Amino acid sequence: MDIEWPTPTARTRELFRRGAEQVLSPPPEWIAELHSAALGGFRMNEVADDPTLAEGTKRSNLANLLHWAAANVHHPGDRVGANVTTEVLDTARDLVRRGLDESSLDAFRTAQSVAWRRWMQICFALTDDPDELRELLDLSSLSISTFIDDTVAAMSERMRAERADLTRGTHAERRATVALILENAPIPRPRAEERLGHRLTGPHTAAVVWGEGHSSPAEIEAVADRVSTAAGTDRRLTVMAGATAMWLWLPVADVGEVTGLSEHPDVRVAIGRSGVDVEGFRQSHFDALSVQRLMAQLGSPRQSARYDDTRLVTLLTDDRSAADEFVADTLGELAHGHAEIAETVRTWIAQQCNTSRTAEQLYTHRNTVIRRLTRADELLPGSVADDFVAIAAALEIRSWRPVR
Repeated sequence: MDIEWPTPTARTRELFRRGAEQVLSPPPEWIAELHSAALGGFRMNEVADDPTLAEGTKRSNLANLLHWAAANVHHPGDRVGANVTTEVLDTARDLVRRGLDESSLDAFRTAQSVAWRRWMQICFALTDDPDELRELLDLSSLSISTFIDDTVAAMSERMRAERADLTRGTHAERRATVALILENAPIPRPRAEERLGHRLTGPHTAAVVWGEGHSSPAEIEAVADRVSTAAGTDRRLTVMAGATAMWLWLPVADVGEVTGLSEHPDVRVAIGRSGVDVEGFRQSHFDALSVQRLMAQLGSPRQSARYDDTRLVTLLTDDRSAADEFVADTLGELAHGHAEIAETVRTWIAQQCNTSRTAEQLYTHRNTVIRRLTRADELLPGSVADDFVAIAAALEIRSWRPVR
C-alpha cells in the first residue's frame, strides 16, 4: 500500500524511541491482555479451542508487538515493514491447514486495539505538551495501523499460496477425505479408503502429536514414529494439521507406553480411546483432541496423556476457579512444591494405603514412604487419613498442573 509517509520532527522521533524502548519489555499483564483480546474476538472460537493454533497466534501477536517496537527504537517514526518472520508465516499456514480462511486474522485486529490503548498510556506519560502529543499520537496511529495492515496482507498472501498448494497432490485429497469422515458426511467407505490408502474397518486408535516452543517438523515426525512403535505397527494414516502438528490413526486396539519422549522435550502426545470402524475412527480422534485441549489449558508438564487418564480431571477442572479453591483448601501447603511428597501420597492412596506396594511402585524404601507420609500430615490442613477421596482428587488435579 502506497502512503506518503510524514516526516516527524526530531522531538517526535525522540519520544517515539523512548516509548518503543518501554514496549520492548512488556509486563506480563500487557501480554496476557493482548492474548486474551486476540483469542476472544469474533469468529475466533475455532482458533482459541485448538492449542496449536492458539499458541501460534499468541507467538505471532507478541512477535508483531516486539517487531514494531524494535523498528521504532532503531528508526523512530519511520514506516515499519510487515513482519514476515517464520513464526508469523507458519501461523498463516497452520490456519489454512485447519480449513480456516482470512477471517481468522481478526485476532491481529483485536490485538491492535489493545496495543493502541497501552501505547497511548505511554505517550501521555512521555509529554504533556499538547502539540507534541498531537503529532506523536497522529503518527503513532498511522504507524500501528499501517504495520498491522501490511502484516495481515502478507499473511493473507501466504494463506492463498498455501491453499493453492494444498489443492494439489495427495495431501489435499487425504485432508479433505478425513474432514468428510469427521463431519459424518455420507461418503462411501470404499471410496474413502481408496483416497486415504487406509482401511476404515477394524480397530483404530487416534493420536495428536504437536510441538511447543521451538520444536521442528522433524521432531514431530520422530515422535510420531515412536507412537507407531509403541503401537507395534508400521502402518498409520497421517494428516499434517500444521507446521508442528500431526494427526495420526493407527490400526490397533491399544497403544503401549510411548518411550523416548525426553529426547524431544517440546513435543506432546495425546492419545484417544480405541474404537472400531468408521465411528471408532471419528470418536478416537475427537477423544485425542479433547486430551490435547486439556493439556494445553492446564499447562500440563506431561509429555503424553491418554483419554482415560484425563476423564476425572476434566470433570474436576470444568470450573477452573472452583478447582483452584478446592485444591488449595484440601491440600494446604502441599498444593505447591513438595513434589515427591505429593506423588507419594497419591501413589499410596492408589495402592489402597499399602506402604510396601507404594515403595515398589516408586522404586524407593518403605521407610522413605513412611517419612513422606508423616511429612504430608504436617503439610495438609488435616491428616492423610481424614478424607482419602478429596485428597486423592486434589492430588490428581495437582499432578496435571505445572510445577511451581
